[in-house]
Amino acid sequence: MKHVPTTLGLALGLALSLTAPAALAADGKPQLGSFGVDLANRDASVKPGDDFDRFANGAWFDGYTLKDYETRYGSFNALADRAEEQTRAIVEELQTRKDLAPGSNEQKVRDLYASYMDKAARDAAGIKPLLPTLKRIERIDSIAKLTAAFGSAGMDGTSSPIGAGISLDRKDPDRYLVSIGVGGLGLPDKDFYLNQEPRFVQIRAAYLDHVQKMLGFAGVKDAKTRADAILALETEIARQHWDRAQLRDRDKTYNLRTFAQLQQEFPGYDWAAHFAAAGIAKPPAEVNVATPSAVSPLLGLIPKTPLNVWRDYLTFHAVRNHAPVLSTEIDEAAFAFTGMVLQGQKAQREPWKRGIAQLNGIGDAVGQIYVARHFKPEAKAAMDTLVENLRKALRINIQNLDWMGEATKAEAYRKLETFNPKIGYTKKWRDYSSVTIVPNDLMANVLSVRRYAINDQLRRLGTKPDRDEWFMTPQTVNAYYNASFNEIVFPAGILQPPFFDLNADPAVNYGAIGGVIGHEMGHGFDDQGSKSDYAGIQRNWWTDEDRARFEARTKALVAQYNTYCPLPNQCVNGQLALGENIGDLGGLSMAYTAYRLSLNGKEAPVIDGLTGDQRFFLAWAQVWKSKYRDEAMLNQLKVGPHSPPRYRVNGPLRNLDEWYRAFDVKPGDKLYLPPEQRVRIW
Repeated sequence: MKHVPTTLGLALGLALSLTAPAALAADGKPQLGSFGVDLANRDASVKPGDDFDRFANGAWFDGYTLKDYETRYGSFNALADRAEEQTRAIVEELQTRKDLAPGSNEQKVRDLYASYMDKAARDAAGIKPLLPTLKRIERIDSIAKLTAAFGSAGMDGTSSPIGAGISLDRKDPDRYLVSIGVGGLGLPDKDFYLNQEPRFVQIRAAYLDHVQKMLGFAGVKDAKTRADAILALETEIARQHWDRAQLRDRDKTYNLRTFAQLQQEFPGYDWAAHFAAAGIAKPPAEVNVATPSAVSPLLGLIPKTPLNVWRDYLTFHAVRNHAPVLSTEIDEAAFAFTGMVLQGQKAQREPWKRGIAQLNGIGDAVGQIYVARHFKPEAKAAMDTLVENLRKALRINIQNLDWMGEATKAEAYRKLETFNPKIGYTKKWRDYSSVTIVPNDLMANVLSVRRYAINDQLRRLGTKPDRDEWFMTPQTVNAYYNASFNEIVFPAGILQPPFFDLNADPAVNYGAIGGVIGHEMGHGFDDQGSKSDYAGIQRNWWTDEDRARFEARTKALVAQYNTYCPLPNQCVNGQLALGENIGDLGGLSMAYTAYRLSLNGKEAPVIDGLTGDQRFFLAWAQVWKSKYRDEAMLNQLKVGPHSPPRYRVNGPLRNLDEWYRAFDVKPGDKLYLPPEQRVRIW
């Protein structure tokens, strides 16, 4: 999962008057169970203190069979499926209309979807739509042309070991900055190239076959030998990549250089030509070099590697990256590796689902209709109240910290008070007037959407960032925190059961969407988000003593999660997942504080034999119920910053005294931690 000013005079006495959102008491039946949790999912044979995820979700886990196309399934996927169905209904209605104005958003949605669904046209075209790109690659006969190809990789849909992008300046979030990073891999992570365990050796063997097949579609001769050379090249690229845990460190990845310093530090590469090919006509005055130690060796690879190998490399990535919008033959051949080998899928998603995914590039065009049909104003009002209640709860939690001094607390309060919540949907819809969509040319449509996305980034240089901008569409089932804007964002798509239900018991909404709100707030105070202040500026606002005490607690949390191993010899990378784990732990803690305050000193009623506290924690577990294929789990462990869902349930709970009391967890229970080993940060 995943910034701006509101002023709240939050004395402790005001926070103690906290009440549950009135909208949560609305008449009606919860969508799940009698109070908002489906108790049929429980496995009563498991003690809560041994495995709370199994206790809450075990019967569902045992009874659910992943569909052939599913790599994982859980609450997020259930909501995403619902959003897809809702979007499909919108699109199918548009397909019946003959009155859509040319150039309107509705026409673009209708015809982009239709061009993808025209399977016969794609099959008849075969590789032809990609030939202009492949011919440009064939004409690369110099380092100068190769440099230009690296710069235009984004528009060409290929790949490059060196890339330039535009992002917010973390130390001056009122401006945009060109950042230079490294990439160029066809496998998910460097470990897939370098790890000698049998599972990775087998993946590499399958990858070689995949590269060979993709080259074959481009008419490349002797594809086996040439595929070997591509894998050898990518392996050398992978050796230079930083570990993903290192890449999270915002101090290490902020390295400002003037353009002259860039040329001096990394000579022998035509940076101006690269930028020009990427659409940045004038070299920027300053750039951020995210991983400096990786750049020099990768630049050294460019002249050392024969041009014919680079041409093959670009050809492979062009075919592979475009396979989903080419013929069924090419698409299925790519899926045999990208879906089956890497993710464990047995079949592709249904064509209509993939057609809906094509609309993401013009997502706001769908979002405007989606919001009008599916987002209720009362949900926004209830969420506004919940967010403010969580803000008050976090302030109380900060006040009660015994490890943080008053000077740092004052800065933390200021940051908390200026959190900007965005709920539901944007106030400023994106303008797609430059996007041309035609009904019968999928590749032309793909390129038009891609060009829009690139130009949308390029236009930002030299402008002041708009803090009203959203970086998710309203139909997205997710949420995020943006440190540079100090904002928490909750699209309409996630504001549905089991996360949020206007008719559910307050304990459920606090344990579910309250925990999610708290999680996003927690990112403002995790190991990296805490490096930015109330204005979104990356700077140290901590005393040295408080930072040291904070890091001692985070190291203990890392050590806990390092012991969680969902696959043989494959464990959670506690350092990589640290930010998300802090978000879960802190988010659930502040959600619990908010829930207890909402009771105004009274005890919640017992419902179906469960106390309010028990319902609260069951709601948290219900949110994260999930089932994975082993292949997808491996990707999650190596690439994703989130811990697997089982540990998002059990990991935070075993650190919260309140959970021990709610379920009478005792020494000897498998999740039991002695009080002195429990980590409480926020």
